[in-house]
Amino acid sequence: MEYYNYKEMSQFFKALAHPARLMIVCELLNNKLPNKKECVSDIEGNLNLKQSNISQHLNILRFLNIVDFKQDWNRNCYFLKNPKLISSLLVLAGKLMYQTREDRIES
Repeated sequence: MEYYNYKEMSQFFKALAHPARLMIVCELLNNKLPNKKECVSDIEGNLNLKQSNISQHLNILRFLNIVDFKQDWNRNCYFLKNPKLISSLLVLAGKLMYQTREDRIES
C-alpha cells in the first residue's frame, strides 16, 4: 500500500464532513458562471448561511487546498482547485451511502 499522510487525509475528509463546508463545495461545483468563480456574496445569496460564516469555512477549505481565490476588484472570488476530483469523491460518497442504506434494509 502506498504511503499516505493519514493526518492530512483525515483533515481533508473532516473538512468535507462539515455540512456548511460541504454545501459551499457543492455550490462551487454546481456553479454555472463562465469563470467558475463565486464571491462570498454570491454564495451567501444561494445558501442560507451568513457572510462571516461562509468566509470562515472558505478559509478552512483554502488552508486544506480544496479551494483557492482570485481577487476581483476588492472581492475574493473562490473556485475549487480540482473540481473533477471533488465531483468524483462526492459521487463515490453518494454510492457508498446508498449501498450502506441498502445493506441495512436487507439485514
